[in-house]
Amino acid sequence: MKSQGFLQTPQEIIEEYNGCSVPQYTGYPLIPEHKGEYRCCGLRNLMNNIVQARDMDVMTLALVLGLVFVTSLLFAPLGLGGGLLFVPILHYVGGWEIDGGLLMVSLALTTVVSYGSGLAHRQEGHWSADARNSALQGAIPGVLIGVLIVVLLGDKMDLTFKVVAALMISWSIQKTWVKIKGDAAVNSEEFVEGKIEGVPLAIGSGIGGILSSVLGIGAGIIYIPLLRQYTTLKARAAIGTSFGIMMVVVPVAVITHSFALSADQLAFLADEKILLFGPSAIIATFFGARIGAKIGLKYLPTKAVMGVFFSLLIIVLIRYILDLLTKFNLL
Repeated sequence: MKSQGFLQTPQEIIEEYNGCSVPQYTGYPLIPEHKGEYRCCGLRNLMNNIVQARDMDVMTLALVLGLVFVTSLLFAPLGLGGGLLFVPILHYVGGWEIDGGLLMVSLALTTVVSYGSGLAHRQEGHWSADARNSALQGAIPGVLIGVLIVVLLGDKMDLTFKVVAALMISWSIQKTWVKIKGDAAVNSEEFVEGKIEGVPLAIGSGIGGILSSVLGIGAGIIYIPLLRQYTTLKARAAIGTSFGIMMVVVPVAVITHSFALSADQLAFLADEKILLFGPSAIIATFFGARIGAKIGLKYLPTKAVMGVFFSLLIIVLIRYILDLLTKFNLL
């Protein structure tokens, strides 16, 4: 079976050299010092390819971890979980297929961001338990429906994901830009809690829950505008409450996705490279989120953060559109 992850496995490289009597050479270590001892069908080049693949694996892992850290750092001050970028990072940089396994990993990283930043907002009193509880009435059922949609889509997940994600990113760029411009004084706002319109908040959060499972995101880009429209929360409190919703909803999505994975997806996630990546990514994500929540809004200009944020989203959007055009033979 072809690997889904970081480049080719040594066995896959070996299989490309048809006609070689590989087994008799398996006693030799796969290191450059022994490359001169391989003769059959260019096995010397084969060993060099294997060593190079291993080195590139390390470089790819390091690049992915760095991007994950930067994403969590930038998204945390904005009340977002980072899934809008975690998925394309794993897909385009890491080489993962878009399926339930990738979505589960993206959601797991989003969980870390939501806790890393959400706890900081909670300690400062920037959140509303009542608003969160109202939103959860729709968000939790929405997450379960979303996982079911992913299972039913099966092999069509890649195309469906990129269409929905492109629309979602386009909407989020416009919506967030307008909202941030209107909340230029986010740090100076006092916590305000008042009337909550529970029904529309729950319905909108249900849509957010569905998108969370289908796109592997925290859906903060949905929750924050809902909280601003259907409650009297100010921007900073809405961000903290959005994280409060994600702290409950996203772990539910992770667990539900884990029960829906196929045998191949489970085997891929159990690969030693992925097992190495998981804890490292969680650590990078947690510290990125904590730094973003604690000092991001205090020391980083909002315009600078938003500039990087929108630039990254535009790059991802362009890549999704190019993929879709290629898929339909329009490019």
